[in-house]
Order: sequence, then C-alpha cells, then structure tokens
Amino acid sequence: MILVRHGQSHFNVHFAKTRIDPGIVDPGLTEEGERQARAAAESLAEQGIRRIIASPYWRTLHTAEFIAGHLGLPVTIDPRVRERYFFTCDIGSHRSDLTKRWPDYGFGDLPERWWPEAEETEDALALRCADFKRSMVDQGDWDGLLIVSHWGFIRGLTGEAVGNGVALRFDPHEDAVSPAY
Repeated sequence: MILVRHGQSHFNVHFAKTRIDPGIVDPGLTEEGERQARAAAESLAEQGIRRIIASPYWRTLHTAEFIAGHLGLPVTIDPRVRERYFFTCDIGSHRSDLTKRWPDYGFGDLPERWWPEAEETEDALALRCADFKRSMVDQGDWDGLLIVSHWGFIRGLTGEAVGNGVALRFDPHEDAVSPAY
C-alpha cells in the first residue's frame, strides 16, 4: 500500500508561518499544492497502483483528482483515512457539495455531514488507524492500493510525519515504511 499526503493547502501556508489556526474551513490546494499533486501523479505512475482511496476533505479529493486522472483510475472515498479533527480546516464540506464537484467519485454511504462533532484525541486517532490497518490486513487487498490522506492519519498509522505531496510505501503486516519513489 502507498500513502500520499495531500498537496499543500491554504491552511498549510498560513499555519506554517504563524502556528496559529487561520480559521479556513476545508481548504483547497494552493498552486504549489497542485504542482505537488501533479508531481506525485507522475511519480506514482510506475508503482503498480490498481485502486485509490481518498479522505473526503477537499484537499485530498483535489490531490486524488490529479493522480486518478494520470493513472486512469476511479476514486473511492473512505472517511476512516481523514485527518485528525483538531483545527478549523478539519471541518469538512457536506457530501452534497463534494458530489457536485466530483460526481464520478465513489462516495458510497458517506453521510451528508461526515466529520466529527468534537476534537479527536490522539487515542481516538490511534484506534481509528489500528481499525483501518486491521481491516486492510483482514481483507488482504492492500497491494496496489493508494491512499490519499493527511499528516495526522499517516503519522498515526505509520509513525512517520510527512510533508505535502510525499508518498510512503507501507506494509500493514510488518509496519514497514519506506519511500514510495
């Protein structure tokens, strides 16, 4: 399985400068974030990806759009790979708004309002990551899988903090992590 963090968002730019939550709800990608998403798409082309799962946030869906378009693959949405709910940017967009922008994505049974009501603790994030990992191992269908996700989820799953547009190869059987390209 390969995990890729979304491209740079408007939240990332402001927060990196000030370390203060700028109050941007479900931010989109910057021009740099779009460049990072295109670069990731090109780098992932020879990695044997057969399917793509993305978090329902705007920044991950937009990143997945570049990758899926380059690879000719559909995108399935899974809220389990979302960001840890902590900042204003972790307030999502309603399903109806997302399906208007990405009508071909597989939103499945995603509720209209899918993000948590309150801050998610580190322990809750760890449980969500462990549940996701267990389901991938149980299904045995993680080879050839690309997950477009977030800093918090990737860190919670692998222990690695990655930059925007960075991809890691992750073996859920062994908790082994390596660069994807």
